[in-house]
Amino acid sequence: MKKRMKTNGMVGLVFATVFCLCFASDVQAFRCGQEIVGTGDSEARVLIKCGKPTFKKKVSAKNSTRAKGDKRVADHRSLYDKKKSGAGGVENWYYNCGKDDFVYVLTFEGGVVVYEDTDGRGSGASECLGR
Repeated sequence: MKKRMKTNGMVGLVFATVFCLCFASDVQAFRCGQEIVGTGDSEARVLIKCGKPTFKKKVSAKNSTRAKGDKRVADHRSLYDKKKSGAGGVENWYYNCGKDDFVYVLTFEGGVVVYEDTDGRGSGASECLGR
């Protein structure tokens, strides 16, 4: 009887782990204050939720992300290529979230967030408080 209970417990643990992994999302999100922004959000939405970035940098399309093989980036690029709106271009927006957090980098292509990353630890007071 004890052996059967141990086996059931182990099976339950494995099931719970697999269940959690199945629903784990690769979608990233950046929190500024009470607001959350993520891939697919427009520049306007990010400005409304987070305010002006600490720094902006225009980059070439070839160097726009660090994850060249990232499916999310490929999907957004193909969507952008289909629209060919000509709006925007490629920019990295940096948000310094202070000494107890990171500097977050949002990559915009065609005015839409396509990738999020960090660029080291932040410094000073947080500029990620949102509105």
